[in-house]
Amino acid sequence: MKLTLPNGRQLAPGKLLCIGRNYAKHAAEMKSDVPEQPMVFLKPSTALIRTGEAVRIPQASSEVHHEVELVAVIGAGGKHIAAEDALNHVAGYAVGLDMTARDIQAGAKARRHPWSVAKGFDTFAPLGPIVPASEVADPQQLTLGVSVNSETRQQGSTEHMIFSVAELIAYCSSVFTLEPGDLLYTGTPEGVGPVKAGDVLEATFSAGPGLSVRVEKEER
Repeated sequence: MKLTLPNGRQLAPGKLLCIGRNYAKHAAEMKSDVPEQPMVFLKPSTALIRTGEAVRIPQASSEVHHEVELVAVIGAGGKHIAAEDALNHVAGYAVGLDMTARDIQAGAKARRHPWSVAKGFDTFAPLGPIVPASEVADPQQLTLGVSVNSETRQQGSTEHMIFSVAELIAYCSSVFTLEPGDLLYTGTPEGVGPVKAGDVLEATFSAGPGLSVRVEKEER
């Protein structure tokens, strides 16, 4: 799979950097504390799907939830990027979904284990069409939403992020060398909820085209 940018440039998907608890109301609904620094976890590139494809509910889980997110596509890599320069490293933005096996995540939390399995199943990172960064005046002034079978489930604004896109890029680049094609899933507002086989998920953001995926049960 290639990421095609609006200028025709193609990038191979890189790291999927995901941020947990980046909206206070979502942290509250999960009965979790607001983090003092960005909470970062990774998804494999095999989790990535595009609009029109299917999220597959794994046989290991009976409770998969949707989480709508703004995604920043890294166009210029770097290490120890300053926050004031961070947005210059973004090639584009898209709406995405961080699908989560909530039952598996709850078990991992109870055992103080990582979330990798709960977050990393194949198809668990849907990504919509990429909008040029030059067309997004302020990534902290965007609305996000997701509906399931035309029923609105989540609606929020990126202005309520605890850590801004620029701050997240600066922080992540202090840990990982960022590379072109890396995808930064920036966290979800409140309203997450379950999906089931047969559902159609439609995610939207105010900067451009949305994302539509169907839900299927994984077959062996």
